[in-house]
Amino acid sequence: MVFKRFYLGCLAHASYLIGSETEAVVVDPQRDVQQYIDEAKANGLTIRYVIETHLHADFVSGHRELAAKTGAEIVFGSRAGAEFPHRAVRDGDELQVGQVVLRALETPGHTPEGISWVVIDGEAPEAPQKVLTGDTLFIGDVGRPDLVGSKGFTAEDMAGMLYDSLHGKLLQLDDAVEVYPAHGAGSACGRNISKERSSTIGEQRRTNYALRPMPRDAFMKLMTSDLPPAPGYFSRDAEINRRGAGFLSELHADAFTPQEVQLRLQQGAVALDVRESTAFANGHIPGSLNIGLKGNYAPWSGNLLKSSDRLILIADGKEEIDEAVMRLARVGLENVAGYLEGGILAWNAAGLDLQQTPQISVDELHAQINEDGKRLQIVDVRAPGEFSSGHLPGAKNVPLPELETRLAGLDPHQPTAVICAGGYRSAAAASILQRHGFQDLYNITGGTSAWVSAGYSTER
Repeated sequence: MVFKRFYLGCLAHASYLIGSETEAVVVDPQRDVQQYIDEAKANGLTIRYVIETHLHADFVSGHRELAAKTGAEIVFGSRAGAEFPHRAVRDGDELQVGQVVLRALETPGHTPEGISWVVIDGEAPEAPQKVLTGDTLFIGDVGRPDLVGSKGFTAEDMAGMLYDSLHGKLLQLDDAVEVYPAHGAGSACGRNISKERSSTIGEQRRTNYALRPMPRDAFMKLMTSDLPPAPGYFSRDAEINRRGAGFLSELHADAFTPQEVQLRLQQGAVALDVRESTAFANGHIPGSLNIGLKGNYAPWSGNLLKSSDRLILIADGKEEIDEAVMRLARVGLENVAGYLEGGILAWNAAGLDLQQTPQISVDELHAQINEDGKRLQIVDVRAPGEFSSGHLPGAKNVPLPELETRLAGLDPHQPTAVICAGGYRSAAAASILQRHGFQDLYNITGGTSAWVSAGYSTER
């Protein structure tokens, strides 16, 4: 049996290719599908099925494009309501791939249509080897029951289904069965996902907090308490996956001169600068948004941009532009009008205005607080849980996804320092504040990590 995991760190997403003899199946594919075709070819395999464990909300899948390029059949759970030709499976249905059998287990809870797949080697049919659990069971955690895939059900309804799926289906498997989920640490589809990317049923039974023995109602309360807000783009991506996305190969971005970019910005387009924060701070197009490509670019773009935004990309070169377009498409953002040919150097050479964002170290911030702390407005854009674990004295917590909707609580005329854990989110936040007229603004390099390392005091 050929078994290969593909892991996409930016989205903490795992997909799989399973093959036997001359046939293969791909499970939960990324938007960019050529890698699966290449892997199958390298192993002498033909992709026969493209399986989705559920309607993903955190990324757009490439199931339609992969099926079109390979002739494979798309497979969903019967409750998905997918709007394109597919095979709808129910509990106990099987797919044969060479000598490997994949058996469907209906495991709703994260979504109503969730399916886990038990992988059985034909040479040992009585001893299942693996189970692909989608977003029902993670390593160290289970899927959140409150996300948009659960539309039409309350979080409590879904949590009850999740309890039944875990205890009535997955925990009935042998302790030796290997567990392979669709996401790892950092995914918003869970709350406490481990950095480990696979495990066994037995190990999860012993160590996963959500699987410890407890009554059903206690589990439901645990799963529905203290949940962070769902990222804003999740509902959009789930519906794109239900309809089936267009082909990534059809997307492109046109090259624009500085003057053409200036005109489009005046007409309402949004300049998205994907350079790292220091380069952005040293000089950028006024009003542009900074989401660095070298970071969690796709999920933060999904959180901070609207699907209706007409985007003009600013980067150091065409390679970065192509990557930016592809990674935006992974979260359903396809409205890229074009990019600034020649980058910020061309803008500067054309004699057009540049804006800067002062960046200061935690030592400089500490000195400024001691000198004139009463006037300084410190905005911490981390998540509430991060903030409560320790923050700068007097800092105000405004999580980055909420920043634009909570501007009324900040004073644009007051000196403002923006901080996060390391500097990536605060750079994006500072660019948002600049767009809204904040002038006396500082981005704190190194973030709270550097503040703590320097030995400065924090509040809880």
